[in-house]
Amino acid sequence: MNREQQPARSSKVDGKPVVTLGEFQGLIRKMYFEKDQARGVDGTFMWLMEEVGELAAALRSGTHEERLGEFADVLAWLATIANVAGVDLSEAVARKYGSGCPGCGQFVCTCADAEKP
Repeated sequence: MNREQQPARSSKVDGKPVVTLGEFQGLIRKMYFEKDQARGVDGTFMWLMEEVGELAAALRSGTHEERLGEFADVLAWLATIANVAGVDLSEAVARKYGSGCPGCGQFVCTCADAEKP
């Protein structure tokens, strides 16, 4: 079974479920890829932006449960776009952040606050 066909693991750490980024992207691909591919990157990006707006509202005045749901939705739509675009999120994260901050190269960022690391 390849990564796209594997369901998310049900392992736990400190009583909380643990799902890797790759497992999550594969789960989203398995559930939604046909619809996502038909919609394309542009249409999917618009859904992501709607979810980012809902996350912003939850951060301003939502409950913890609402925030949990909105963070999950934003991550799911990001994984959807990555799937349609053929990007492995685990690889992307490892390449960009696996050796430390892209700006200063440190694992605890020392970039000036005015800089975008």
